[in-house]
Amino acid sequence: MGLTGKLEVEVAINSPVDKFYNIFRRQSHHLPNICADKVHKIDVHEGDWETPGSVKNWGYTLEKGEAMSLKETVESVDDENKIITFKVLEGEITKHFKIFKSHLQVKAKDKGSLVKWTIEYEKVNEDVPNPDAYLEFAVNVTKDIESHHLKA
Repeated sequence: MGLTGKLEVEVAINSPVDKFYNIFRRQSHHLPNICADKVHKIDVHEGDWETPGSVKNWGYTLEKGEAMSLKETVESVDDENKIITFKVLEGEITKHFKIFKSHLQVKAKDKGSLVKWTIEYEKVNEDVPNPDAYLEFAVNVTKDIESHHLKA
């Protein structure tokens, strides 16, 4: 097993492409209201909600129920293809991973969207498990956003 890796998952949802994409592109401050059991807070540390390079603080909980935090930046944005790359800068996750990036891509599919999450990582050592819990977190947040949009 190597120190670097990539995990991917695709989730088909019934939310419109632009509506889902904009949650992460411009409206991530709504996530604590949409999925409060997973995302407790998001605030801007540096910059704003939209500009690549801006830094945000997240408070979140994975499946084991332990509250954690991280600081991330939007590394790149491709609005035409609906792709955002996030890079973790600080937090508990950096105790286990030297590099941790997540890529979000949203494509139109039938009456909804196809959401693809990709996680690229480099572990600090061989004893660190793959970040499957973070991929599951992304899937669960995606489904919570879909449910929120269907109720609206």
